[in-house]
Amino acid sequence: MNVSAATLSLTVADVDASRAFLTTHLGYQVAMAADGFASLTREDAAADIVLLRRGTEVLPPEQRDQQASGLILALTVTDLAAEEARLRAAGAPITMPLREEPWGERLFQMTDPNGVVIQLVEWSDGPGPSDEKAARAGDTPTL
Repeated sequence: MNVSAATLSLTVADVDASRAFLTTHLGYQVAMAADGFASLTREDAAADIVLLRRGTEVLPPEQRDQQASGLILALTVTDLAAEEARLRAAGAPITMPLREEPWGERLFQMTDPNGVVIQLVEWSDGPGPSDEKAARAGDTPTL
């Protein structure tokens, strides 16, 4: 299998609010939009995001009234401290302050107007998750 792109589809109550949050604070751009729908993209390697309004008929009946919850959209970035300072200065709702976990993950979280948790992550000088997997397999991580 060759995966050429990744897209995360989120069902939310207010598509416009999440779209504004992601374009204002995280640099996403609107690729397509219609009533109750927005497709967002970035020019870098980040996953594309599709926002669908809860209740829309394009969703299977058993999913129409569900809303994105219990998930974290994690984006790995460089210069995490500068991103946290930029977003704080811009008034983004930082819901978990910058911290470092014992395993070397540095992170902070924001929550968009629909309750979607967005986590920005940076790995310390130690191995990151893909490096650890490669080390267990006896391979040298690729950069």
